[in-house]
Amino acid sequence: MKIRYHTRKLEKSVESLSAIRKYYGDRAKKVALRLEQLSVAPNLDAMRNVPAANCHALKAPRVGELAVDISPNHRLIFIPDHNPLPRKEDGALDWKLVTDIEITAIGEDYH
Repeated sequence: MKIRYHTRKLEKSVESLSAIRKYYGDRAKKVALRLEQLSVAPNLDAMRNVPAANCHALKAPRVGELAVDISPNHRLIFIPDHNPLPRKEDGALDWKLVTDIEITAIGEDYH
């Protein structure tokens, strides 16, 4: 998938393994792993086949956002970067057609 970052600061936090270590500490390996998995996935639906990632849609008040697990309490949060969003006939997001994402947060504990 094609990955874009919501802010330049967020993008800089993952520019290199040393930057990932600096910003995310003990979660650095998982952050790097999830970013790699997202980048090589052909579409978002493929991430559903990575059980440890637990790729899922968020609920109110964060409807429209998606996440993958970094740790039991921390997530990498993103949105589909398509305009218009690919939808199924029933109006649900078509995960197989999502090939571009925008990462909005890394390491967030939204619980």
